[in-house]
Amino acid sequence: MSTGTPIRPEMTVGAIAEQYPASAPVLARHGIDLCCGGKHTLEFAARAHGVDLAALLVELEGAGAGR
Repeated sequence: MSTGTPIRPEMTVGAIAEQYPASAPVLARHGIDLCCGGKHTLEFAARAHGVDLAALLVELEGAGAGR
C-alpha cells in the first residue's frame, strides 16, 4: 500500500518493497533484493550494485512505485 510519500534514497529496501509493491520488478532487474532483511538503504544498495541512484529513482517513479 502506497503512503503517497515518494521513494527516497534513505529509505530501506525492505520498506520500499513493503510500501510500494510495484518496485519489486524494478529492484529485481538491478539485482537489488531483500538480502540482509532489506535493512540497507536504497542508496547503499544502488551503490553496492553499481546502479545510478538518480536513474533508479526515475525508473521506480515510472513504474508507479513512488506514487
